[in-house]
Amino acid sequence: MLTDMSTGRPGTPDTASAAPARRTHDDAPDTLALFARMAELEEGPEREELRDELVTAWLPMAHRIAGRFRDRGESVEDLRQVAALGLVKAVDRFDPERGAFESYAVPTITGEVKRHFRDRMWALRVPRRVQELRNRVRVARRELTQNPGTPEPSPAAIAEHTGLTEEEVAAGMEALESFSTLSLDAELSSGEDGYSLADTLGATDTSYDVVVDREAAKEGLRRLPERERAILYMRYFEDMTQSRIADQLGISQMHVSRLISRSCARVRDEALGQRPGGRTAP
Repeated sequence: MLTDMSTGRPGTPDTASAAPARRTHDDAPDTLALFARMAELEEGPEREELRDELVTAWLPMAHRIAGRFRDRGESVEDLRQVAALGLVKAVDRFDPERGAFESYAVPTITGEVKRHFRDRMWALRVPRRVQELRNRVRVARRELTQNPGTPEPSPAAIAEHTGLTEEEVAAGMEALESFSTLSLDAELSSGEDGYSLADTLGATDTSYDVVVDREAAKEGLRRLPERERAILYMRYFEDMTQSRIADQLGISQMHVSRLISRSCARVRDEALGQRPGGRTAP
C-alpha cells in the first residue's frame, strides 16, 4: 500500500503543484532571470543576443500599448515601430533589482509614443502647453459623452470638469482642429465653379508700400528749395521732359538733370534716416 509521505500541513498547497502567480497581462513573460543574467554580462555578442531575446519576448506588450493610440492620425504599423523603440530603451536601462520590468517598461514605452505625437505628428510646431491643453480637452470630451445620447459638452462644462479656464478650453478646442494642415490645392467647392484654398487667400497690396514711401519722403520734399521742388513737380507729376523744364526756367538741360539727381538723393537720404553727405540722423 502506498503511503502519502507529504509533510505539507492540511490546507497548505503543495509547492510543486501551486499555480504560478498571475501576471498583469498575458503578454508579460517571466524574464527576470534573463535580465539578471544580462546585467552580469559585459558588452559583446552574448549580451546582444540576450538583449534581442528579451526585446522579442516583450514585443507583444509594446504592440498592445501602441494599439491604445490608434485612430489618432498615425498608422498602427508606425506606432508599433515607435513603441518597439521605447521597448529597446526600456530593456537597455532596466535594473532587475528595482522591481518588475513591466512596471518600468509601460511608462517608458507610453512616453516614447506620446513624444512621437508631440514632436512628429503636428504639421506645425506648437507650444507644449497648447498640446497638453488639447489632450486634456480631448479626454474631458470623451469622459463627458460616455453615455449614449449625451449632447456635446459646452466649453463651460469642460472647464468645470477639467479645472481649466474657458479661455484655456477654447485654446485646447482650437488645437483639436489644428492637428494637421490642409493643402493649398485642396478643393473647397465641387462643380464647374470649384475653387481651391489658395484661391481664397489674399495677396500683398503694393499700395501700402507707396503710402509708406510717400510719407517717408514728405518731410524731405518740404525742406527742398522752392525751385528744386518745382522741378521735381514738373518732371514727375506733370511728366515734362528735362528740355521743356530747362526752357521754362531759362537754364540748361544739364543743370536740370543735376538738380533732379541732387534733390532725389537728398530726399532719399532723409527718408532713410541719413543727413546729406551720408551721416546718420540722430
